[in-house]
Amino acid sequence: MFNLSYKTQRKLILVMFLTVPLALLLTFSYYPALNLLYYSFLDWDGLTEKHFVGLANYAELFSKAEYFAVLKNNLYYFVGGLLQTMAALYLAVVLNGRIRGRNGFRVVLFLPYIMHSVAIVFMFQALFNNQYGTLNAFLDLIGLDSLQHNWLGDPQTVNYALAFISMWKYLGLSVVIFLGALQSIPADLYEAARIDGASPGQQFRYVTLPNIRRVLELLLLLSLTGALEAFEIPYIMMLGANGTQTFIIETIDVAFKFKQVGLGSALAVVLLAIVLVFISIQRLIFKGGDDK
Repeated sequence: MFNLSYKTQRKLILVMFLTVPLALLLTFSYYPALNLLYYSFLDWDGLTEKHFVGLANYAELFSKAEYFAVLKNNLYYFVGGLLQTMAALYLAVVLNGRIRGRNGFRVVLFLPYIMHSVAIVFMFQALFNNQYGTLNAFLDLIGLDSLQHNWLGDPQTVNYALAFISMWKYLGLSVVIFLGALQSIPADLYEAARIDGASPGQQFRYVTLPNIRRVLELLLLLSLTGALEAFEIPYIMMLGANGTQTFIIETIDVAFKFKQVGLGSALAVVLLAIVLVFISIQRLIFKGGDDK
């Protein structure tokens, strides 16, 4: 190897370092995705013989609106994700300043993200329980017993409760990402803005936002994809019951509970297509903003 030229050695090292990640990517991402696409053209229960049915699974999906009706539940998580992003940006700006105990606040905000989802569900079951829940007990303590409610038993409120849990869990991650972006902004820009007489609001609008635009775009993208892929919290908490079914839960039920792997695979392919469409739209919107 030492007899090779520098250019050849550089290329060889790059290939060696890229081989393992690319092999893992092909094995655990692209191959399963292609397999999923293949399964979507089959009539198969996951155990017995496969039968090729072409586009019959897709025809059935688009002929029955109930398969897509559950997307309205995903909307709760999307709105919650937008609110979470705004709250995370506000908290990140505050924690990026010189306040006492800011490292402690960062730890407290990030802790929910590293907690296991099952533990979080148990916590919030105790909070929202209709009979012995902490929330209803607190409302009674402060004299607002008229606001006591069966938060998880009422289809009108259960999705709000679940979306709130998701917001609480992922808020810390968004705050940490925003903090990293804010700390990368040169202090000279703020100093120049203050010399020019810019108010804190103007500094945020004309200095902070332009410099964290890419990070904001990333977090909005994560909010969108996270909303479409909402699964673990509604499934662990409610098993999709009481009007909490999301698109992923519907897909898993069709594939494994009703043993229609082909139809479930078609649902998963459609979900992938929906995600790609929304990602493309978001990229076009932000690209348009860059051109102005």
